[in-house]
Amino acid sequence: MPGTLTQQNPFALAIVVAAILILFGFLMMLVKRYKRCPSNRILVIYGKTTEGRSARCLHGGGAFVWPLIQDYEFLSLDPMQIGIPLKGALSAENIRVNVPSVFTVAIGTEPATMQNAAIRLLGLQTSQIVKQTEDIIFGQLRQVIAAMRIEDINRNRDQFLASIQKSLEPELVKIGLVLINVNITDITDESGYIEAIGARRRPRRSSRPTSTWPSR
Repeated sequence: MPGTLTQQNPFALAIVVAAILILFGFLMMLVKRYKRCPSNRILVIYGKTTEGRSARCLHGGGAFVWPLIQDYEFLSLDPMQIGIPLKGALSAENIRVNVPSVFTVAIGTEPATMQNAAIRLLGLQTSQIVKQTEDIIFGQLRQVIAAMRIEDINRNRDQFLASIQKSLEPELVKIGLVLINVNITDITDESGYIEAIGARRRPRRSSRPTSTWPSR
């Protein structure tokens, strides 16, 4: 009985086995190089990108990362709370004001904001991102206070917060962050000016005794 092809030619068997192994390895490579992005992260693919940018950013979904010419990292979208113990900021009347506050920021998901984050924040630890953000917040908060009267800062908190937001948000977007919340914990001054304003507004009680007897 004539032998099979593989029995007649062992070299053909080796070629078939090698082809199967190569195909299996290629399929495994495809599986491993396809990266899914969870909803609380941004997938940053860098290297040779089709868009011609320095990185390709995805929020959600997934993408294939080519070996050798591309690599990837994730950016977290978890909010970061930053305490700002601002003291001695000069108001428009040159009165030093203390405005301790807490800012909540996070990496943004708009395409341009994600691209900025990939350029400015990729590879940094959370503590390094917080330090950069602190410097920006301190500078913008001082500018806002310097443009306002101390009485307006104390009385009109909504206007004060709106001014902070308007001044701070464009600067945060430059490094890929968005402002989520601002909490002003207190507003005081070293000279006691705010306390004096409050004392003037409190109703004064008359020191003269009142009589319940009808006058004659």
